[in-house]
Amino acid sequence: MYTTKIKELRERIGLTKTEVGKILGIDRSQYGHYENDDFTIPIKHIITLCDYYNVSLDYIFEFNDTKKYPHSKPEIDKKLMGLRLKEFRKENKLTQTDLAEFLNTTFSTISSYERGINILSTNYLYIISKKYHLSADYLLGKIDYPKYLKNND
Repeated sequence: MYTTKIKELRERIGLTKTEVGKILGIDRSQYGHYENDDFTIPIKHIITLCDYYNVSLDYIFEFNDTKKYPHSKPEIDKKLMGLRLKEFRKENKLTQTDLAEFLNTTFSTISSYERGINILSTNYLYIISKKYHLSADYLLGKIDYPKYLKNND
């Protein structure tokens, strides 16, 4: 998924797992579990790594080779993310229940995302973006363009 890229970026600049753990405010072993793909890294930590390494989510997720988008916003806009998720869902003629079933979650989880209460989980963001070729950076409101990525399948 994205663990190869976060390890590659860490090693490229010569950081230890302990140093990255400090950047994220976690211990070395927790970060090691994320890098080894034992546990899913929370989206807030991925955003921190994107900012630290000056790369895009789409780059971390290996959706494209665009390291950084011009005019990328540093923060996730939960309200904009919710609106974009709802827009995406409607463009693809999916109900909240359809999307919940696709992601193996609940209707209320999707509703909380669309209302901007919660940020999409890392796994849900990755699954939606990969299947529909939707930019993860766009979906989270970090960029306004591109919305869709080229199909690399």
